[in-house]
Amino acid sequence: MVRGVPYLVRPSIGLIKPKNVIVGTDIAGVVEAVGENVTRFQPGDEVFGTCTGGCGEYACAAETEVVLKPPNVSFEQAAAIPTSAFTALQALRDTGELQPGQKVLIIGASGGVGTFAVQIAKALGAEVTGVCSSTNVEMVRSIGADHVIDYTQEDFPGNSSRYDLILDMAGNRPLSVLRSVLSRNGILVLVGGRGGPWLSGMGRTMRGLLLSPFVSHRIRFFVSTRNEEDLAYLKQLLEAGEVTPVIDTEYVLNQGPAAIDHVDRGHTSGKVVIRV
Repeated sequence: MVRGVPYLVRPSIGLIKPKNVIVGTDIAGVVEAVGENVTRFQPGDEVFGTCTGGCGEYACAAETEVVLKPPNVSFEQAAAIPTSAFTALQALRDTGELQPGQKVLIIGASGGVGTFAVQIAKALGAEVTGVCSSTNVEMVRSIGADHVIDYTQEDFPGNSSRYDLILDMAGNRPLSVLRSVLSRNGILVLVGGRGGPWLSGMGRTMRGLLLSPFVSHRIRFFVSTRNEEDLAYLKQLLEAGEVTPVIDTEYVLNQGPAAIDHVDRGHTSGKVVIRV
């Protein structure tokens, strides 16, 4: 969104510069004031959720975009949750149709979406295998993965099991490789990816969607949506201790550019938080 890549999305986010000049969509904080028709919140409530332009001392959100923050979660943890957790939840539960007892492979398990995906898949009753680098193996195991594949040490997929669902956030493996470790009627969900400035990861996604009708595997792509019901569900998982955000680094607000640069390098373990 900051770079305006791929170029094909620019009509919706701004042709030559961003439509939204303040970055940030995930927030957590204390309610300062409410509109006259707001009934669910009052000044002093601790909340988290989404908005447009979250990187500031003050942010304005609709009543349906936030929920009360559980007391067992810090503001920093709460601010790390919404967008990435929405993506993980909807990719697994809705697009991936994950069922209890199924085997799921999460590629990119140590990233912002991946750390939520591991925990949410476990909460949904799956047997989870995470793929990550050596430095993140113990972290991915600590958040609930039943098995961890270190792609720097093992010839992935090598002798990997067959999986009912593969969630791929890395975007750097051919579809043929991913399909080789899918069960016969398994589902492959593609989230993001890499590529040139015009299509980025959309090129591989389009090839997958074109291929899907002709093979037994179901290859799917989706764009996550922010909604009140899923935010409330994520709050329940937090309260129950089934999901705990993994925070890589915290920055203060005037270090915002450094925080974005840190994420842009693509090797974060979990989430990066900007603290007011």
